[in-house]
Amino acid sequence: MGIIGNVKEEIRLIRERDPAIHSSMEVFLYPSFRAMLHYRVAHKLYLSGHYFLARWISQRAVRKTGIEIHPGAKIGKGFLSTTETALSLEKPQRSAIM
Repeated sequence: MGIIGNVKEEIRLIRERDPAIHSSMEVFLYPSFRAMLHYRVAHKLYLSGHYFLARWISQRAVRKTGIEIHPGAKIGKGFLSTTETALSLEKPQRSAIM
């Protein structure tokens, strides 16, 4: 599925879960949706080894939306946060057992 198909799928899932949304265009007003668009691009870059560019994109999203999502985090489809103030999603760390 291409990027347009992914965006349409995200919009569909968000509209199903949030009764306050009356049209598909309203989804673009949600900061969490815009942050997720940035995350999806940054995550693909992160997985392909372009760590600096991935972090640069994620930091731009933080400045625009106030939502920080680490490019290495694993997030499924249809994620929507209604708490946009100071939201931070980090990459899980491996625990070292000694």
